[in-house]
Amino acid sequence: MRRISANLFFLPLLLLTNSCSAQKRSPAYTLPPMPVKETKQLGFISDPSTFPEVKMDFPMAPGPFEPNWQSIDKNYPGEPAWWRDAKFGVFIHWGPQAAGKSGDWYARRLYEQDLDAYKNHVKSFGHPSEFGYKDVLHQWNPSQWDPAKLVQAYYDAGFRYALVVGVHHDNYDLWNSRYHPWNSVQVGPKKDFLARWKKELNKHNMRFGVAFHHEYTWWWYQTAFGSDSAGPKAGVPYDGNLTLADGKGKWWQGLDPKLLYTIPLGYKPVDSTGKPYKLHLIAHGYQGIFGNHLDYAKWYATQWAMRIEDVIDQYDPDFIYTDGNSTQPFSGYKSGSGIKCDAGPRVVAHFYNKAMANKHKPFDKLSIVKFLPTNRGAGTTFEGRYSPTIKTDQPWMADMAVGDWFYQPGFYYDAGMVVRALLEHVSRDGNLTLCVSLTPEGAMDEGSAAMLKAIGAWMKINGEGIYGSKAWKILGEGEQVINSKTKESKLKTLPGGKLGKQHADFTFSTKDFRFTQGKNGAIYAYCLTVPQPGEVITIKSFGSAAKLLERKIRSVSLLGSKEQLQWEQVPEGLTITYPNVNTSRFAVAFKIDLESSPVTGYRSP
Repeated sequence: MRRISANLFFLPLLLLTNSCSAQKRSPAYTLPPMPVKETKQLGFISDPSTFPEVKMDFPMAPGPFEPNWQSIDKNYPGEPAWWRDAKFGVFIHWGPQAAGKSGDWYARRLYEQDLDAYKNHVKSFGHPSEFGYKDVLHQWNPSQWDPAKLVQAYYDAGFRYALVVGVHHDNYDLWNSRYHPWNSVQVGPKKDFLARWKKELNKHNMRFGVAFHHEYTWWWYQTAFGSDSAGPKAGVPYDGNLTLADGKGKWWQGLDPKLLYTIPLGYKPVDSTGKPYKLHLIAHGYQGIFGNHLDYAKWYATQWAMRIEDVIDQYDPDFIYTDGNSTQPFSGYKSGSGIKCDAGPRVVAHFYNKAMANKHKPFDKLSIVKFLPTNRGAGTTFEGRYSPTIKTDQPWMADMAVGDWFYQPGFYYDAGMVVRALLEHVSRDGNLTLCVSLTPEGAMDEGSAAMLKAIGAWMKINGEGIYGSKAWKILGEGEQVINSKTKESKLKTLPGGKLGKQHADFTFSTKDFRFTQGKNGAIYAYCLTVPQPGEVITIKSFGSAAKLLERKIRSVSLLGSKEQLQWEQVPEGLTITYPNVNTSRFAVAFKIDLESSPVTGYRSP
């Protein structure tokens, strides 16, 4: 690629022209300049319901999908078959924030003096007034990153799709971005990570998704504008306060820091009890519209959207994901605070309309919006938790991390906890998208590599009842425990949250099962532990008294074993004598085939 001179680098139009000519891409939209002066000063609006939704005007592909959730629900052709076939994916939640070896949110926390991320940063790089996150980007060199080797390991582990972070809250695009100069082709490693990931995923017929986490960067990054409150550097501004002019003669000459760190906002909001809170904590149960920055908010939402559309247009992902803890991007609530606009559904409509216009391929796209309410045309998520019941009213996935969302030493690796988490989700009709963090250098450490090999060995034996499966009539059976909050009895379930030692140490008995129904019509009963040879186990849901089976059982087999099982269907359940075999670790699967004729007098529950 022809290199852009540093002093012109920040000019969007020149960047777009250069990128287009080099990549032979379609003509780009010219992003308007960032506003330097606001037209209104309305203050902090604590009740977003009083603020009308802004209708955005950035480009979108024409077609049947209009920029609202009702149109997306109405016109969506249906969940693509590949999504159900895959069931298990890897969340490649990786980027320069791994350089801090401090877990998630390093780019923000390195500016919070009392946190370990700050202390680790000072020790590894220096004080954030002198060496901030922009400098982390500049020096980031993932020298061990081998996407071919990694994707092969992911495929061998049983993953059938990958969700790759395109941009996290750190506001650094991991592709050849047309709308943002702080990207991996121009700053740091000079690599187009999305292009390389997709190339390798295609070789294995693994579906390719891209995750976007930059919606709320503009308030998330407010810590970069602060300073130490104590110590020898007390009061010395962090590097988020630098301006374009400050870069003269430095490596970042021509790069505007405010395009990375955004702008200082200066609000001092209070909660419902009148207690002040810091703006960068607004997502933790708060809300509001930034009434003094509405022009900037519209510009930011436009840039947010055009960066996603850029990936859609350049890389043609199979699915996209937007992060947040509100009901949709830019809702005015929690992570959607700041503005209320229709940028979210407008981007999804662009994605779907563009796919509809491609007559050479059947429509097979999916959008996932974290925590989106029920919508047939867009999926939702359960991060670190489980759907309380079987959920079939929209596509959904669970996103769970082993250890944390970005790397740090000391993660606890265990294949069994991942297998059981997978079974918790597929029995509820969902997919599991698992984050296994890569090191700053772009490799797997020994623990994660060994864990993935063990998961892959289990999936080769037991994946038959997972790939392409759907939920059965009930999700499972087993020990009942008392909910500490509601005091009601509920099914014992693997704990939620980031996967670690407590999940590995969590025990199930041979009474605990999760059910799926395969593409072949068989029912699969996964015992969440491995029975002892000769042990007689009983699956109550398959007994004639339960009246859940409309046909008699024809055969029962153990996946991975050719042993003929001793079994009997009685009113109390299906009893199985476990054979003296060593077919599988962690959990075992019984395949239940039914006779072709229905049971006389059967009544559907």
